[in-house]
Amino acid sequence: MNTSPIESWEGAEAYFTFADKPAVMMLFLLLAVAITAGTIIIAAVHEKHAYNNH
Repeated sequence: MNTSPIESWEGAEAYFTFADKPAVMMLFLLLAVAITAGTIIIAAVHEKHAYNNH
């Protein structure tokens, strides 16, 4: 069962969204770092608070 809409790879091209805009790529990187760091910090605060309650 082949459900791919692609029948041939001839003439295929690659499209890289924002590849030519380094500022947007940096914004995405900084956003990912902020989300990751925020998650770690919030989890650490929660764990410390939960541990202190017992």
